[in-house]
Amino acid sequence: MGSTDLSDLKDRSERIRLGRKVRAYFVHLFTASGVAFAFLAMREVVRVDLDPRWVFGWLTLAVLIDAADGPLARLWDVKLYASRILGKTIDLIVDYLTFTFIPLTLVWRMDWLPGWDGLWVTLAMVASLLGFANTAAKQSQEGFFLGFPSYWNVVAYYVGLLAVEYGAVGAYMSLGSVLTLTVLTLVPVRFVYPNAAPPPWRAIVTVGGVAWLGLLLALLPTFPELPAWGGDWVLGVSFVYPAFYFGLSGWLDWASRQS
Repeated sequence: MGSTDLSDLKDRSERIRLGRKVRAYFVHLFTASGVAFAFLAMREVVRVDLDPRWVFGWLTLAVLIDAADGPLARLWDVKLYASRILGKTIDLIVDYLTFTFIPLTLVWRMDWLPGWDGLWVTLAMVASLLGFANTAAKQSQEGFFLGFPSYWNVVAYYVGLLAVEYGAVGAYMSLGSVLTLTVLTLVPVRFVYPNAAPPPWRAIVTVGGVAWLGLLLALLPTFPELPAWGGDWVLGVSFVYPAFYFGLSGWLDWASRQS
């Protein structure tokens, strides 16, 4: 092989490496773009004429980014080609804003919880912050999160529906759920990590999650009121997936501890 061929091979190798670095840094930018939707959601929260539908619309886009960036990072070997930036740090900051701080601030802003609502959401925020800071919280090799994985955006959505549609009964049911999940954030119980669940559960959890998201989005146009065309039925069916997720998490956690 001549020197020209070696030079061409080296140039091609450098171009390939550069391309891989570019797409790896793109993943970091993609993850960081979630903060733009966090800003848009928070801008709506502080408006005088607040419309919670816009808040959850922006938060949904942030969730879609969060669901996609992890698989992209692994596919494009971001740790190797863009190691100067810690994507995990970006992810944790954006997730805390979009999964915890903003949705719980919305719950307080809308006065959906009874009694000392500022205290209840603060307790949940602090517990969630401790959960995010726990180095053992994400057990991806085993397919689990340790503690309730701070899906407060989903909790806030249900809290709004229950508080508006079912009045004081719904509000106190929501308060009980918020306090229970706050405790579950800190105790050593494990929940399925959807992107790392063992087969065949990964596909089932993912497909079920997409269908469940579709049900929740069907309720968004009239949120926080239920639509007249069968909103009660849709709301009831939507609880099937969370029940399945909690049940599967408990069963898989128990099974893994027995092996």
